[in-house]
Amino acid sequence: MPFIPLHDTTPRYLIARPWATWILLGLSALVYLFQASIGQEADLRFIYGFGVIPATLVGSAELSADLRMVDPLVTLVSYQFLHGGLAHLAGNLLYLWVFGDNVEDAMGHGRFLAFYLACGIAAGLAQTAVFPGETTPLVGASGAISGVLGAYLVLHPKSRVLVPIVFIPVYLPAWLLLLFWFGFQFFAAANGGSGGNVAWWAHIGGFAAGVALVFVFRYKAVPLFGLGDPPGGVTLKRGAVWRSRKDSRGPWA
Repeated sequence: MPFIPLHDTTPRYLIARPWATWILLGLSALVYLFQASIGQEADLRFIYGFGVIPATLVGSAELSADLRMVDPLVTLVSYQFLHGGLAHLAGNLLYLWVFGDNVEDAMGHGRFLAFYLACGIAAGLAQTAVFPGETTPLVGASGAISGVLGAYLVLHPKSRVLVPIVFIPVYLPAWLLLLFWFGFQFFAAANGGSGGNVAWWAHIGGFAAGVALVFVFRYKAVPLFGLGDPPGGVTLKRGAVWRSRKDSRGPWA
């Protein structure tokens, strides 16, 4: 990742706690702990059984019976919770921790979970479309989280994100950080292809899906592009979420 986000300045308006984001963080961590506990050989079988293998997804190859655990279509969901190492996991969860709660705030818990999984599916399909003959399993939450970044760009481009630059913490505009991140994915994809164990086209596909799907999944009262006021009747008081008497509608946690 070109930058490591540590914090953003965007408050939540509609939910008191980002339960869906926390569930995704916890589930990803638990699955990784399971992977780490079963040994290297069993973990490799687990990855082949539940990771996305483009060649099996398009039907040009088949897994042996001892490796096949679910239908290839199911792996478009299951691969999102697998990771290839602790650094892989930590990087993904940090991005989800910083950006996920505000996207969930704009959608509500259930819609956000559906959005997240949809972006992950789109990411897996994008990688498959570019490399349909690939037989190496694709694993990781980065495609789905790329969708979260795309949605955040549409929702909160003017927000400021704390990142360390040469060990100096600096607040950068979200639009600058995220557009640079997206450009970096294209640069890396053009120069590295499927090499380096990074599925760049999954990142690109997930991000594009997030930009498009946020228009569908967000609550219609939520403003886009950092424009307008919070949804009607919602005010902030001492860091908590309150709902005014004039408008008692809206999702709550």
